[in-house]
Amino acid sequence: MKKLKIAMMVAGQFTIPQPKNIVYAPMDIAAYISEELVRRGHRVDFYAPKGSMVKASRIISGNLPPLNSVYKKFEKSADFSKIFSLWDQYLISLMFKSAKKEKYDLLHIHPVDRALPLALSHPEIPVVYTLHDPIYPWRAKIFKMFSSKNQYYIPISNAQKKPAPELNYLKTIYNGIKLNEFPFSGNKGKYLLFVGRIMREKGVAEAVQIAKKLNEKLFIIGPTSEDEYWNKGIRPYLGKNIKYIGYVSHKKLFNYYRNAKAFLFPLQWDEPFGLTMVEAMACGSPVVAFDRGSVSEIVENGKTGFIVKNFKQMLNAVKNIEKIDRYDCRLSMEKKFDFKTMVDNYEKEFIKLVSLKK
Repeated sequence: MKKLKIAMMVAGQFTIPQPKNIVYAPMDIAAYISEELVRRGHRVDFYAPKGSMVKASRIISGNLPPLNSVYKKFEKSADFSKIFSLWDQYLISLMFKSAKKEKYDLLHIHPVDRALPLALSHPEIPVVYTLHDPIYPWRAKIFKMFSSKNQYYIPISNAQKKPAPELNYLKTIYNGIKLNEFPFSGNKGKYLLFVGRIMREKGVAEAVQIAKKLNEKLFIIGPTSEDEYWNKGIRPYLGKNIKYIGYVSHKKLFNYYRNAKAFLFPLQWDEPFGLTMVEAMACGSPVVAFDRGSVSEIVENGKTGFIVKNFKQMLNAVKNIEKIDRYDCRLSMEKKFDFKTMVDNYEKEFIKLVSLKK
């Protein structure tokens, strides 16, 4: 098997692993891919800010400090979305600048939008993007505008690519986790659980109303902000049964997963993947989710949880959650979502792509 030379980049703003209170799943996914490819004998140069620690052949920072270490230098009025972009673009430009000298077989980039113009102007370099965000109509137009034969897209679910089926896709590759780090429990859970950012799209307020209606305990875990959604849809209902836990370490999070009766995923948007569903089921917690985005590709309806259409169906599903065998949840995750299976697929796609370019 040919051993590849790969340049990889996921985020310029933060070190890897990400700082406390920063939740960004693509950073974990990229680190897993790098670690396993290096273990298999491939060379991976990982482009990341100073202070990053990831298992790679080399970590290349270009002396770039992580944004969170210098953000205090900027005025409060600064547009941080634009500053974030600069940090990403700096590392991506280093990748393209070094590509010929380092003889990379391909560049693997996660923040797609930042790299498109550079990839278009360097047609000799194969560039593979992993898509982590929804392909909104405006994004599809941009992808088409900056398309070229050297650019390839890896979707993380089949649902994700539906809005733009004509893009230059490689195989759909599901995100994976290190299952050995997720402790399983076959015992009946004690409470309902929500894990994720506290925002309207995630359906936190719907989870709160489900728990309230059923008089069930609900633990809410994830970062929040003091906005109208929080103050009107969630805060007034916090109390004895509904508790906001906030940010917790991975180790503590695993215990919340394994002791949950059910994991609620009442999406209000078409999420491209939903890694928390995989994490919950790996620990034995069945998922009750609205039928949005990739849910039907992850949850086996009636076996590892319930896929529902509306609030009333979600209520009934939670009432019947004990019909789900928690062992089936774990087995399903072992078959489809182990990180080594994920890397197997990346490795095959990368090798196939490079062989076609020869």
